[in-house]
Amino acid sequence: MLIALDFSAVLASWPLLVRGVVWTIALTIVGTVLGLLLGTVCAWARARNLGHRPTALRWAVASYVELVRNTPFIVQLFFLFFGLPALGLKLSPEFASVLAMVINLGAYSAEIIRAGIEATPRGQIEAAHSLALTPGQTFRRVVLPPALQKVWPAMVSQIIIVMLGSAVCGQISTPELSYAANLISSNTFRAFEAFILATAVYLVLSMLTRRLLMWVGARFLVGR
Repeated sequence: MLIALDFSAVLASWPLLVRGVVWTIALTIVGTVLGLLLGTVCAWARARNLGHRPTALRWAVASYVELVRNTPFIVQLFFLFFGLPALGLKLSPEFASVLAMVINLGAYSAEIIRAGIEATPRGQIEAAHSLALTPGQTFRRVVLPPALQKVWPAMVSQIIIVMLGSAVCGQISTPELSYAANLISSNTFRAFEAFILATAVYLVLSMLTRRLLMWVGARFLVGR
């Protein structure tokens, strides 16, 4: 039995697809920037070769990282959007989606960056201290750049995973790409074509994002 594909009805709804792509890119950019900042702070708090940290801080960060890394992203998203209103805090779908992506990427990137930090030779840190650099300067100038160089390919893969995970955000009516595909499918009854097109767009976005991030790493990290 042959399936007659008809993409004309799906392509006629291109404004919805464009809006979905824009939202997916926007969610990824904001989630990546804030998630990496959160992950860097958490990695600093957990790194063993950067001196002692308050026990309460290390336990709090460790609990956050383990909780997020061992629960599904969709559960975290639903907790923020459906659970928090029970506590009197109601979030918009878009804000809940961004917050969930930041929290998720922050936990995973914390462990990735921590691996790079702990690979930094202890003598390099002691040399920075001997030059009278403050702990903050040592971390920003001596420890973090080479750590990011070591783990950047793994970090890029994690960012791609988070971008693809944004498809779940359509479940709470965030108008990203999968939500647009589902809406077009409902309007045109062309589910197969709609999701073939969405799959192709996700594939292109993933490949372009990977190339862009690897270029950024080569330009601003490895080339330092």
